[in-house]
Amino acid sequence: MKVAVTARGDSLDSPVDQRFGRCSWFIVVDTDTGEYRAVSNDQNLNAAQGAGIQAAETAGRQGVGAVITGHCGPKAFRTLSAAGIKVYTGAGGTVAEALERFKSGALEEAAEADVEGHWM
Repeated sequence: MKVAVTARGDSLDSPVDQRFGRCSWFIVVDTDTGEYRAVSNDQNLNAAQGAGIQAAETAGRQGVGAVITGHCGPKAFRTLSAAGIKVYTGAGGTVAEALERFKSGALEEAAEADVEGHWM
């Protein structure tokens, strides 16, 4: 399965970015092979509005089945859910640590957004 982890840098050692829509990077990882690539989210860092929806579309274009992040707002959550992408919130530490928690089942799938839009 491919997963996208929100990150403040472009590697597995980067801290998880707590923001979904305005994260700096998505680290897209194939959990079967361990291969990964960094996908920039620069276009949404300073967007006046629509960052969550656009970021969700970017994640969807990567063919991911799940997103791991700190927090996810309502519009992004709805967009991801409509695309069949599962959302895991509450992640912290590095991208590699968040992936290990995901693989071990320690991260719980979110049933809804956990913050309001424009929360940060």
